[in-house]
Amino acid sequence: MTKQNPFRYFETSPEIIRLAVMMYIRLPLSLRNVEDLLHERGIDICHETVRYWWNKFCPMFASEIRKKRIHPSHNYSNWKWHLDEAFVKVNGEIHYLWRAVDHEGEVLKAFVSRRRDRKAALVLLKKLMRRYGKPSEIVTDRLRSYRAEMKTIGNAEVQEVGRRKNNSCENAHLPFRRREQAMLKFRRLRSQQKFVSLHASVHNHFNTERHLNSRTTFKVQRDVALAEWRQIGAA
Repeated sequence: MTKQNPFRYFETSPEIIRLAVMMYIRLPLSLRNVEDLLHERGIDICHETVRYWWNKFCPMFASEIRKKRIHPSHNYSNWKWHLDEAFVKVNGEIHYLWRAVDHEGEVLKAFVSRRRDRKAALVLLKKLMRRYGKPSEIVTDRLRSYRAEMKTIGNAEVQEVGRRKNNSCENAHLPFRRREQAMLKFRRLRSQQKFVSLHASVHNHFNTERHLNSRTTFKVQRDVALAEWRQIGAA
């Protein structure tokens, strides 16, 4: 069966839509910043149009990225997970952003909860194990909720707690922090949950591990990621 073109009812070209969505989700820009940057390139659209495109197309883009990056046949038994939580504000109230990162810096899961307790930690661990299985090692901070739920699901023997061993996960919060500041926080928990999930997928796609590769390798990986992005959603 032929795949339907998701852009078939839009007068704007798919290239412009992909560019606008990429600029908004990947870079710490507001909707009006994206509008101004596109205007400099001769593209006259409203910032509300950018919002509409992001809400409609970014979930589809993120879904295609996840399908291409994760395959059921992969062996996850030798993976190391890094788990961490950070404070976020939703409409002025404190919530908690939980994030899981693998040994290569790939964001495996990100979700927001109202509480920082055993129940939220269990939700994170169950989601991870349902998709990736059991890892060889899980690095966490000293939050007691992790230890309690590790015993519940039988992962206590692979948990490792260290003062600086979890830096990779703590650093993984930084791209979202920059986006959060540009967006002037969030007003609804549902919208923040949607954004952190999609932002993690797009971040993974463009994460070329610049600090680990040579300049030549980085440029090749950056070009490949951009070329693959331009093909997302193609009929």
